[in-house]
Amino acid sequence: MENFLAYPLQDIPYVIVTLLIAFTIHELAHAWVALLFGDDTAKNEGRITFNPLKHVDPVGFIFVIIAGFGWAKPTPVSPYKMKHRKVGSVVVSLVGPVSNLLLAFVGMGLYFLFLQMDVGYSQTILHFFNLFVYLNLVLFIFNLLPLPPLDGYQILSEFLPLKWKLKVQAYENYALLFFLILVITPLSKYTISPIFNTLIPWMTGEMASFYYFFFQI
Repeated sequence: MENFLAYPLQDIPYVIVTLLIAFTIHELAHAWVALLFGDDTAKNEGRITFNPLKHVDPVGFIFVIIAGFGWAKPTPVSPYKMKHRKVGSVVVSLVGPVSNLLLAFVGMGLYFLFLQMDVGYSQTILHFFNLFVYLNLVLFIFNLLPLPPLDGYQILSEFLPLKWKLKVQAYENYALLFFLILVITPLSKYTISPIFNTLIPWMTGEMASFYYFFFQI
């Protein structure tokens, strides 16, 4: 069965818990910041909540476990309801990935905290937080890729001249297919995987250095 999963079978419970937290906070952040900018679309659909059932897409959730990538239920946003449409759109798109970065940072802090403590099941706890940090960094980087339908594409599109933006929008459906090919085919070894293999160890190392210094004080 493990041959059909992206993670070892014993790690699946940790992956599930991490995704429930990560997806919920990510989409909640989108909804809450959109409301701050005057867009109540997500609020009216009950998306400003910590209830993961409101944010998790079952198919996207299963895809993460099987294929190593997936998606949550997109938060509905109406940019033209926002007080500052362009700035609001960028900030709302950016806050989702940033929330995953903050979760990774907090997770690393908890990892070091338990590392200092002599508690039962410490190896299990450390393993969970290690995976928690990794998955949230994956979500942070993944969602900032400038490909539809990801947040990175939404951010980039706000800076494109209108003429280019309209041209790109006309090919969004094809771009989605291109995105799936990059992610689920062997091409990922030469396109997306090098990005993760470079950035995740670097970011993990920087956070670990911070907390190592912090806990030495």
